[in-house]
Amino acid sequence: MIKKLFRQNQEVSPTSMDGKNGGGTIQLNKIVKTFSTEAGDVTVLKGIDADFRPGEFVAVIGKSGSGKSTLINMIAGIDRPTSGEVNIGGVAVHNLTEGQLALWRGRNLGVVFQFFQLLPMLSLLENIMLPMDFCNMYTPRERKERAMQLLAQMDLEEHANKLPTAISGGQQQRVAIARALANDPPIVVADEPTGNLDSRTAETIFSMFEEFIKNGKTIIMVTHDSSLAKRASRTLLIADGEIVNEYIAKALPLLNHQQMLTATHKINPVIYQPGATIVQEGIPGKKFYIVTKGQVEIALKRPGGSDVVVARYGPGQYFGEVELMFGGGHNAATVKAAADMLVEAVTLDLDTFTELMRESPDTRTALAEIVDTRMAENIQTRRGK
Repeated sequence: MIKKLFRQNQEVSPTSMDGKNGGGTIQLNKIVKTFSTEAGDVTVLKGIDADFRPGEFVAVIGKSGSGKSTLINMIAGIDRPTSGEVNIGGVAVHNLTEGQLALWRGRNLGVVFQFFQLLPMLSLLENIMLPMDFCNMYTPRERKERAMQLLAQMDLEEHANKLPTAISGGQQQRVAIARALANDPPIVVADEPTGNLDSRTAETIFSMFEEFIKNGKTIIMVTHDSSLAKRASRTLLIADGEIVNEYIAKALPLLNHQQMLTATHKINPVIYQPGATIVQEGIPGKKFYIVTKGQVEIALKRPGGSDVVVARYGPGQYFGEVELMFGGGHNAATVKAAADMLVEAVTLDLDTFTELMRESPDTRTALAEIVDTRMAENIQTRRGK
């Protein structure tokens, strides 16, 4: 694997790949990946569309076999898509030859593996110098100096001349991270980098990634640790080779992954102009709304006819559940797009919402509690309290 990552074809050296141009937006367009097995073809990724912005820390989560590792292998060029496009910082990565890909990757992207993948016969210092050697980065003297600086960053400078087997697993992972940073790449992808570490060491590794983000790097990390994933700037959930809508996952977190994927297939995007009325108090409610961009205002009518804004909801927050929980009753409040901004949302129809509540009693119970709270607050507001 390591040789594949850094193998270089000296006959190709496109100028578009000489600099650090991989720090732009990462765009995956309609990515399909099918593997041939003795039992037949298996499609692991099913039309993935995803963007990753410079400076983001994205945690990729999902059950075993959902396609997480294959997804980041597409970004790293370790696997190639069966169909679809991988564009990173203006480079069509899926079209590069093996030689071009190795050169581009070595200069623009660092890879951290779950099982470290350090070469056992090389010292820690030599392992870190390896990417610089293959990509002909820095002078020989600068390579050694840089490798020592990276080891010092990892508090491992005194172990520079040891073989990987002479240090602990947590220390080996820090060396693997140092190697991934050897050529100062703008993007780092990590596949379960804390999966084989104790919680204390995992926290140390994760804190390092958070520091990298502060220094402008983009981190895309596959993890099974939900507590760590919550600390990333964004979470990407994969189920059965497809990406679950992030707002469905945020609004209805008690659904299982398959139910979230079902909801993702059923949502309809809608757009409202500033100030537009989305639902009107007293009119039957037929949809569940999740805000994805902008803000909406929730208004109640008090005795005497005056409206009062009681709340503003932003991305990931929802409304319409009060009416749907009662089988499509009349809207209990008026909801408008904020006067100063466009609002985007996704909706679920009554039948889909009802079916999800039937399949997920935990979600129904949680929403029922929220409905009770909101109804009680509405009553107090109408009374002028």
